[in-house]
Amino acid sequence: MTLARPPGTPAAPPQAQPSGPPIKVMIVDDSVFMRGILSKWLGESGEFTVVGTHPNGRRAADDVQSSQPDVVILDLEMPDMDGLTALPLILERKANTAVLVASALSRRGAEVSLRALTLGAADYLPKPDSARGPVAAEEFRAELLAKARSLGQRVRRRSMPRPPVGSTTAGAPAAGTPATAPAAAPPKIPGLGRTDGKLRAYSRMPPGLLAIGSSTGGPQALTKLFADIGPTIGRVPVLVVQHMPPTFTAILAEHIARASGRRCAEGRDGEDLVAGQIYVAPGGLHMDVVQSGGVSRIRLMDSAPVNFCKPAVDPMFESVAGIYGAAALAVVLTGMGSDGARGALKIADFGGSVIAQDEESSVVWGMPGATAAIGACAGILPMVEIGPRVNRLLTGGRE
Repeated sequence: MTLARPPGTPAAPPQAQPSGPPIKVMIVDDSVFMRGILSKWLGESGEFTVVGTHPNGRRAADDVQSSQPDVVILDLEMPDMDGLTALPLILERKANTAVLVASALSRRGAEVSLRALTLGAADYLPKPDSARGPVAAEEFRAELLAKARSLGQRVRRRSMPRPPVGSTTAGAPAAGTPATAPAAAPPKIPGLGRTDGKLRAYSRMPPGLLAIGSSTGGPQALTKLFADIGPTIGRVPVLVVQHMPPTFTAILAEHIARASGRRCAEGRDGEDLVAGQIYVAPGGLHMDVVQSGGVSRIRLMDSAPVNFCKPAVDPMFESVAGIYGAAALAVVLTGMGSDGARGALKIADFGGSVIAQDEESSVVWGMPGATAAIGACAGILPMVEIGPRVNRLLTGGRE
């Protein structure tokens, strides 16, 4: 989710209070004020316990084995040892932890944040713009709690033992073995019920456009996907909506261009879609597609957030469904919430194909889980299989 929402807009959807022990969090920031306010917010929620606060990365790396945090909130700009230097040490000393990096809303902050994601950070948290006062602080607080909650719950699930192989008791582990944590339930979408889990058939029509939506964990997934499909996307234009604030999306486009070997930039209002080019929705604006005289063009809109996000995936997917129909190919990657599920269902209902990332390879199985739950998918695949499947479809192969 982006911090670039208009003032007064909800920062995050309501969250149910989880059961079980509190999520353990370590805070690493050279600012005494930031360490104090983050500790206060986390403590007040009742969902977290702060197991350590440190002014630099060196102390955090030295303490992580002792304090055993589920989530580390890591500032990137610190004296003695900065976040980028500390990050690999933290992950080496406690592999099963999620690192949430924090940085300024600037080009430098965006570059360092995306670099941290390539080094193993799970997600990023842009610090609020002080000029916006209490509104920005409240949005930052809501985003902090939502991301720490989702990442902490994922760490907890993955740390639980698997049921014994060959167990004859359905749904129950052997005596003395801790119960396996349940899989994350995909977000429920009002008005859309669960299906029987059956997959749809892939469209028999060759794709005319590839549309991709992602959020938490998306930059890493996008890099992997475009490294796999870059050589084969010359036949179609590609649209990407990643939940990110302004500046961050411009840097993301540069990373995608390097990974894919293709031209990639933020979409411009009125720009014609060209096969082989990649268009990223600018932070703080919705991006969809309009058609005039048989030519498809980008449209940017400074309208209200959708699914608490701006840019949002649903407006882009819905416009693609109406224009491309059975020639639309959509991919929903890792991310919190359910943005993209309604639009993906519309693409599927218009005859297009939808692929969702599976739970095991997702950082958060919210968006792809919701898309799977409403029956929009032709495929639910691990990240390593999505690129090859897209390549096959783009080059005329059938499933």
